[in-house]
Amino acid sequence: MQRRQFCKSLAMAAASTALPSYGRSSPAGQSGPPPGFNQYTLDYATFCALPPEERVFYKVADGKIVETKLDESNWQQPVWNYNPSPLQVAGGTWDDVPLRSPIPNLAGDGPFKPTWDSLLDFEAPDWYRDAKFGIWAHWSPQCVAEAGDWYARNIYVEGQRQYKYHLDHYGPASRFGYKELCAQWTLLNWDPDELIARYKRAGARIFVALANHHCNFDAWDSKHHPWNSATIGPHRDVVGTWAAAARKQGMRFGVTVHQARNWWWFQPSHGADKSGPLAGVPYDGALTEAQGKGQWWEGLDPQRLYCVKHPGDALPDVSYVKNFYDRTRDLIDQHNPDLLYFDDSLLPLGWAGMNIGAYFYNNSLKRNGGKMDAVLNVKDVPDRLVKAVVADYERGLTADIMKYPWQSETCIGAWHYLRFLYEKPGEYGGYQNPREVIHWLIDTVSKNGTFILNVPGRPDGTIDSKEIAVLDGIASWMEVNGEAIYETRPWKISGEGPNMIKAGSFQGESVNKLGEKDIRFTRNKTNTVIYAIVLGWPIKPITVKSLGLSAATTPGKIGRVELLGTDVRLDWKQPADAL
Repeated sequence: MQRRQFCKSLAMAAASTALPSYGRSSPAGQSGPPPGFNQYTLDYATFCALPPEERVFYKVADGKIVETKLDESNWQQPVWNYNPSPLQVAGGTWDDVPLRSPIPNLAGDGPFKPTWDSLLDFEAPDWYRDAKFGIWAHWSPQCVAEAGDWYARNIYVEGQRQYKYHLDHYGPASRFGYKELCAQWTLLNWDPDELIARYKRAGARIFVALANHHCNFDAWDSKHHPWNSATIGPHRDVVGTWAAAARKQGMRFGVTVHQARNWWWFQPSHGADKSGPLAGVPYDGALTEAQGKGQWWEGLDPQRLYCVKHPGDALPDVSYVKNFYDRTRDLIDQHNPDLLYFDDSLLPLGWAGMNIGAYFYNNSLKRNGGKMDAVLNVKDVPDRLVKAVVADYERGLTADIMKYPWQSETCIGAWHYLRFLYEKPGEYGGYQNPREVIHWLIDTVSKNGTFILNVPGRPDGTIDSKEIAVLDGIASWMEVNGEAIYETRPWKISGEGPNMIKAGSFQGESVNKLGEKDIRFTRNKTNTVIYAIVLGWPIKPITVKSLGLSAATTPGKIGRVELLGTDVRLDWKQPADAL
């Protein structure tokens, strides 16, 4: 997933200066956008099937929205993570898309409307606050090559590691591209019931499945996108199968959606080698449905997988935005996830993301007799909006106890399967070892968070022996100490000790320096038990300063001290300065 740092500050800056609807408005007297902008007149399939010369795009020029068309002679790829343009439209924008929808009534029936002020009425459900730990299966056709993250994009970028790997193993992307990998994602040895049972033994109470990635392949029987797992590759509804297996074993079920960025992310597939024997020969992103006659992909339009070639500064077409809405709503309607995660800063693609957020909440109320049972994750959430969603920190942690529930997520290795990590020596190879994972979990829970761990899978539907070893190590600890994790709440402070973790996204590995002098606290929901979790086996008697009778935390008189996992009587005392 390899997400950006520079956009974090960009998104926060945009949000902090935004209007209540979270966008920018038009200055008085400025002319509006062209008549066709943000007007839904044809669906995405029709837009993709148009000859390139007939497609009309829009861009920002001199502060105004103007029409533009693809100029092959001057085409340049957009950066993978676009820089939002300063759009000036009534109602504001997000992700270069207006917040005002051209289509009415997309939020469903219920109290939630597609505005942040309305979403602020959300309250995180207790099941999520109690669960604390989930396992994520980050599987898509990109795992076929077993070569790690962003494989689908980087095989089209000369100089990237995956470009050379793909050329060596499959040949040039002009002849064998990402679409061929979709057909080879077979999951032939997949046993979802066995995997869910293993994840449950490791302590997970939530299971999260990848619904689609930036590569635009839907892992369910998608009604609005033909490039999906029911039609190609596994020839089964992967998300639906995961959902049934998880619920059968009493686990909550979540899905993650990453497709919004496809408009920018996959444009390299429309390029060509700049040097070598195939210089100038277009990659397979240039193919059309008509060219599939007699091929294995006959009847499928590659433009719907790769996204149409467009000017690098083109704003997302309204048909693309509507297709994102339709697919995500179909995912909700078919599989009723308890948790919906967007790999985006705030809700993606303007009116589409805002309406999906409201629809997801309203749908939960409708399905659960008026009770809110849903969790919605987005990233880079400013303080004023943290109640509206469950803020997610990718590979990150917070400095202090958060007022509202939040989420940390990381991976034991790469997001998509990377065989190189398995082949490294040692019991756990190049993966995070159980101690590191457990410390990450503990720190998160002590600060009112829930922790999600990605365990990437191989293309046949299995996980490798070293991943299993990591899970088994977590299981051993959770079997003894789960009482201090599940159904707990933060205590007065999150912890004490000499070592500080580094707060923020992509800073989570700072937990690796925590040791036996560092302690994290949780408590039971009735506030009658405090758990002091020591982050390393002590070599000297444990001293807990925050539990001293005269400590600033005013813990009160401790009645009993126990060590989880044993009935051995402990020697302890509680003077003024420490327990």
